[in-house]
Amino acid sequence: MKKLIFSAFALLLMVSVSACRETTEEKTEDAMENAADDMGDSMDDAGDAIEDAAEDTGDAIEDGAQEVEDEVEGNDDM
Repeated sequence: MKKLIFSAFALLLMVSVSACRETTEEKTEDAMENAADDMGDSMDDAGDAIEDAAEDTGDAIEDGAQEVEDEVEGNDDM
């Protein structure tokens, strides 16, 4: 009878350990997927910020070039 109880206990312990491991693996997989999604979103945001900065820089260069041209031609408002 003791062998039967110990065997049942050992089987129950193995099942509970494997069930916890699957849950942990699933949680880890979900966390990794979420981290990858967050990283992708951050990369998109960084790309947008770089693009906006490049456009602002281009606009500033164009404005500066126009100011120089106006100054050279004598059309400057200042």
